[in-house]
Amino acid sequence: MVERLADRLGVTRFAARYAGSYAETRGPRGPVALLIPTTFMNLSGESVGPAAGSLRITRPQILVVHDELDLPFGTVRGKTEGGAGGHNGLRSLIAGTGGNDFARVRLGVGRPPSDFRGDQADWVLARFSEPDAEVDALIDRGVAMTEVALAEGMEEAIARFHASAPGSRASRRRERREETSDAGDEGDTDTPGTTENGG
Repeated sequence: MVERLADRLGVTRFAARYAGSYAETRGPRGPVALLIPTTFMNLSGESVGPAAGSLRITRPQILVVHDELDLPFGTVRGKTEGGAGGHNGLRSLIAGTGGNDFARVRLGVGRPPSDFRGDQADWVLARFSEPDAEVDALIDRGVAMTEVALAEGMEEAIARFHASAPGSRASRRRERREETSDAGDEGDTDTPGTTENGG
């Protein structure tokens, strides 16, 4: 996802730096540093921490993009801070930067199915089973949310990307009412050869 964002920001080359692939460019509100750690995922704080220190970047200026098992595949959500939630990469980032008040763009990959052979790390590292078009759409949504965060701040990105589509809540309520009504109708179906009210 970072590579796609880099393309949109006009980055043509990354350099090996800070135990990762690093580039500098300009975003809508000033300089932007892009870093793709080349450490193991659960050691990514060893890349981001030194980079932040060298560049004199504070934690609230850091935006981390990561996969999220607790979100269904295709869902994109943001946070301004938070704990690791069992994510070893986030745990390393919190240790490496000295705190948890950095923003995140979370890309939902869902949890492994019951028949998956392996642990959660195997699932995250495995190839997506979804069609390429759906994976591309997930990445595009992540890039779009990141661009809004860079231009207008994470709070605005959260407000925009977490909002339900107009009328979607009413639509879901209507669907639930219809499902309840259908279930009630099925329960009231007459038995052949009988009539209601004893008639």
